[in-house]
Amino acid sequence: MALRSDSHPALSALDGVAANTSDALLLIGRIMLGLIFVRSGFGKMLDIGAFAAGLPARGVPMFFGYIAAPVEFFGGLALILGFATRYFAVLLFVFTVVATLTSHRYWEFTDAAMRRIQDGNFYKNVSILGGFVLLFVAGGGRFGLDGWLRPRA
Repeated sequence: MALRSDSHPALSALDGVAANTSDALLLIGRIMLGLIFVRSGFGKMLDIGAFAAGLPARGVPMFFGYIAAPVEFFGGLALILGFATRYFAVLLFVFTVVATLTSHRYWEFTDAAMRRIQDGNFYKNVSILGGFVLLFVAGGGRFGLDGWLRPRA
């Protein structure tokens, strides 16, 4: 993947490093981003009924649990493998927005410690959303199923 240099010449020392390592760094980034979803989704899949039963208390219909847990787990796995990367980045972006707005409503907590914990989780998820935007733009790179399955000209 050719990486365009957007830096001022005085600040462009790392442009070549980024261009020469972009596929490997995209692989590392996909693994790091996907891992949190695989781990969390796997736990929910192990007891999907209990996960789904807890959703109505957050204002989410129970049946969404049977959609959300597989999306979280298999979406994270797809990112790690680099399969349909842009599509799963969009799907997990939407998942993360919904999860953030239903589960990390820090402004509703009066207990300072719980508010701080949920505040951290809220902004962690905002950062993850940024990662999905970048992954959507960059794609999965050469070291993933997308790259291996791409027709060669």
